[in-house]
Amino acid sequence: MKMPQLRRRQHSDAGASTGAWPTADGVAQEAAIASEVAEPVAKVHVASQWTLVWWRFRKSPLAVLGLVMVIAIYLTALFADFIAPFQTTDFNSQYTYAPPQRLHFFKDGWDFAPHVTGYSVEINQESLRREFVIDPSQQVDVDFFAAGRAYKLFGLIPTDIHLVQPANPGSTTTMYLLGADQNGRDVFSRLIYGTRISMTIGLVGVVLSLFFGVLLGGISGYFSGGVDLVIQRIIEFIGALPTLPLWLGLAAALPPQWSGLRVYFGIAIILSFIGWTGLARVVRGRFLSLREEDFVTAARLDGAGELRIILRHMLPSFASHIIATLTLAIPGMILGETALSFLGLGLRAPIVSWGVLLEGANNVRAIATAPWMLSPALAVMVAVMALYFLGDGLRDAADPYAA
Repeated sequence: MKMPQLRRRQHSDAGASTGAWPTADGVAQEAAIASEVAEPVAKVHVASQWTLVWWRFRKSPLAVLGLVMVIAIYLTALFADFIAPFQTTDFNSQYTYAPPQRLHFFKDGWDFAPHVTGYSVEINQESLRREFVIDPSQQVDVDFFAAGRAYKLFGLIPTDIHLVQPANPGSTTTMYLLGADQNGRDVFSRLIYGTRISMTIGLVGVVLSLFFGVLLGGISGYFSGGVDLVIQRIIEFIGALPTLPLWLGLAAALPPQWSGLRVYFGIAIILSFIGWTGLARVVRGRFLSLREEDFVTAARLDGAGELRIILRHMLPSFASHIIATLTLAIPGMILGETALSFLGLGLRAPIVSWGVLLEGANNVRAIATAPWMLSPALAVMVAVMALYFLGDGLRDAADPYAA
């Protein structure tokens, strides 16, 4: 934008110093420069709101990184059956708290032969505890994109192809890429399956929060008066309640005989019961500022109904802000489910989530002798940071006309 103006000024100065009129070539050059300047400006003026948001969003490296990480995490949840080599119930009591095995890609120099090194069990004479020692003589060959146990991809397509699994089905219990838990189950497979539950419960809770937040916040801001007073007092009452004790109380109230699916949706409703208040305040403030705008008045004079004005005119004007707020709310849902499950008041086995997996690491032995049991905590940190990066980028890009 600055360079063409500088070139135009230099050309005019040159013409003034020589005292000559611009030539035909000079006029053509001036026209070309003017078109170069006007073209990007014209694109901005005719671009849609979402195009402007994307242009501003992609200028933030952390936001783009967060988007890529979030997409990768949800793809992992979507293809969990394909990525996980074992089922969550596969176990071998001989390999309780077995350490992680390193995946080797080459054997005897540059011979491509993926494999993991097996274990040998020894008894420590001082502590009389069983210890796992890497035994190079025991090697388990590993195949990629090989046939294994049957499953249904997306719950619809029957297949048996897995990303990685032992070449010998009889040695499946000796490949632990992230170690084994207290029952000899593969932590890596359980972590992959836990991604599906922990990441989707945030989406379910956010959908419910979106419904309550937009509905009650919109009514409060659009109609104001006594309705606004009542709804705001309700929001303030819920916001004054201590979050963690309220979660614990509501989660403990769930019947113990409920199935895992019912508990799943029960936890999602509990999390959304508190999470909608922040979005309701945002929506209320926006409605208060927009209800007197000219386009709302024009729609009202044109005979549009109240519901049409709200849904077709007011909500789309700040939809990007709502999306940014919801993106920042998902990490809170994930952390809430993880905390409840870790305390034994959320999801329970046989359901596998990151919080349920962390429940198995709530003793001194697991932390001291099996630190790989804390790998779900690392997964929670990565997912939450990625969602925060994405949410911050969307929040900054929600106002594309800002400086």
